[in-house]
Amino acid sequence: MLMTPGNRPERLLKALAGRSDAVVCDLEDGVPPEAKSTARESLRQALMAGPRGLVERCVRINALSSGLAEDDLRALPFEALDSIMVPKVESPEELRELERLLQAFGADRDRAQPLELVPTLETPRGVLRALAIAEASPRASGLFFGSGDYTAATGARVCAATLLYPRSVVTAAAAAAGVQAIDAAYFADVRDAEATREDALAARELGFAGKVVFHPAQVETVNEVFTPTSAELEHARLLVAAYEAARSRGAGTALAGSTFVAIDLVRPAQQLLARAVRIASREAAIAARPVRAVAPPEEKT
Repeated sequence: MLMTPGNRPERLLKALAGRSDAVVCDLEDGVPPEAKSTARESLRQALMAGPRGLVERCVRINALSSGLAEDDLRALPFEALDSIMVPKVESPEELRELERLLQAFGADRDRAQPLELVPTLETPRGVLRALAIAEASPRASGLFFGSGDYTAATGARVCAATLLYPRSVVTAAAAAAGVQAIDAAYFADVRDAEATREDALAARELGFAGKVVFHPAQVETVNEVFTPTSAELEHARLLVAAYEAARSRGAGTALAGSTFVAIDLVRPAQQLLARAVRIASREAAIAARPVRAVAPPEEKT
């Protein structure tokens, strides 16, 4: 998920034509207070003008506690959006209040699917209420962990040891609720591909489905980390084939080479293979899409 400031429509349009799975148009931290109003209008124009199809279109609104979220929602072209990222969520009640606002604004009018929500857990209170928040709205499609605000609140340093607990809580809550877990962006040096890779690998090992990134240079690295390798796919096929052969013999377990296989171990292999199919389908669609320039909307002076 590539984050781009909502007051920079030219960046948004470029991001929508890129290779990230989603573009998050930011109206919160990426936009200074004095620019919020103009950012809403420029974002609305860019979303209406930009290419649609392969890239999920998400907007990060301001926190409900800020007093700015309702103005953000009022300005959004819901028909041009797929999801809304909700920052600094600390209670299920916040999502229920957002649900009421979305209904009042007719967010699902003329939509084939309801508008999705991506609650952000980036405070200690939010992390400790992760499961209740994940289950608070049927619109929730993922949980995003924000490390910057979390470590600022705890006084901890941003490092793997510090992030192990909140990351584990977020992935556990997401799995329990049946939604995706999305990891925080690596921001210490966005041009350091190897550091980005190490951080993404740590997230994948914990069960995250993907990451937010702050710079286009990080997209390729993160996509590569979360794409199954040929060796991983071959091993997954071996596990699935061994288990299916065992089931055909009336057995519930098997050995695939020297690896013990049972239903709880074969399910991740099946999920890996299914993810690879989805990725390959999307890559084929990206390769086939026509290349066309989209002029940015005119900015008011």
